[in-house]
Amino acid sequence: MTRISQTDTDSRHVHRSDYQSCSVAFIDCKKPGSHLKQNYSIIGPGVTTSSEQVINLPEPHGFNVGAAAMPTGITNNLHIHYTAEVFMVYDGEYTFRWGPNGENEVTGRAGDILSIPTWIFRGFTNIGEGEGWIFTCLGGDNTGGVIFHPDIIREGADYGLYISKDNVLIDTTKGDPTPTEDECILPMTDEEVAELRVYSPEEMIQRVVKANERDYRPAFLDRALEGCGAQISPVIGYGISQNRDHTAKIRNPHGFSMEWLKLMPGQKISPFTLDDKMVVIAREGGIRISMNEECDVSTDLGAWDTFSIPTDVVRQIENTTDEPVEALIIVSGDHQKHPKFLDQIVKRAYAEGLGLDAQGYVAKAHLIQKYGKGDTK
Repeated sequence: MTRISQTDTDSRHVHRSDYQSCSVAFIDCKKPGSHLKQNYSIIGPGVTTSSEQVINLPEPHGFNVGAAAMPTGITNNLHIHYTAEVFMVYDGEYTFRWGPNGENEVTGRAGDILSIPTWIFRGFTNIGEGEGWIFTCLGGDNTGGVIFHPDIIREGADYGLYISKDNVLIDTTKGDPTPTEDECILPMTDEEVAELRVYSPEEMIQRVVKANERDYRPAFLDRALEGCGAQISPVIGYGISQNRDHTAKIRNPHGFSMEWLKLMPGQKISPFTLDDKMVVIAREGGIRISMNEECDVSTDLGAWDTFSIPTDVVRQIENTTDEPVEALIIVSGDHQKHPKFLDQIVKRAYAEGLGLDAQGYVAKAHLIQKYGKGDTK
């Protein structure tokens, strides 16, 4: 187990007030109807093409976390991602579009999560009131950037904007020299657009997890212990749940897993470690994360705060309020994650009749056999 100091813990807590927007992140930043977009890079650079973009936590995690905000009626135009792109709607109402010309649509509201497949055009518009807020999670440390729709690239030139082959925004209105064709990313041809994969509305809805679809169940070995019993609702892949009945709706590889965590008033997850980097994005305030075996270091998350936990560090997560709280849990990798509770927690759970089977799922302790064949230690 690795110890972490209060200073290091504080540096990994990105408060909502720490998020810094960039309004010139992409080639459509001057297009009327798109010019008021705000882009945020919270963990990793995401897909920004602007040198002005502030990155709160540059450390590689195996995935990137960002956010987007925009006033009512403002659009994020059609573009392609090379790696997974997941939208986590925290506030507002959006129309998400996909297809060669954005001809297909689905609505996303607060609490909904959408995973858009790679190598298809996608975009979205705020159709609700206010600025709204969408967190995003992108696969990989290097996302490869984005490919904008041919119409958007051509229109960008009308405003003096180009994208270099190094994925850097060139703005001739700010004194950048006008690039040659050889120096720019050129629009896809009609033939290349026609070759892109097609997803029907019926297929896409299988990649949307609505707020009312969450399948919360007790998730951990400590469920029978006093003050415990935290619940998980899977969204993408194999996460940290130890409940064998949990199955995520979205199962294709993303490079990360994603789950909703729910804690009732005063409830906690007992101290455990994880071999993979883990990020918590609070839905509401009142979540306290204590670190180290002694829980002698802690941080309190406010609503929409982001906190990154290193590998092999003990963490305890608890609700300090008198209301239920929720948070998104994102963990690197497509494999099944294996939380390792402290020995005293394992012993107490066993005394309550619970243990972990060979797959890492909670089972009745008296049904779990001691089987040494195949052990290499």
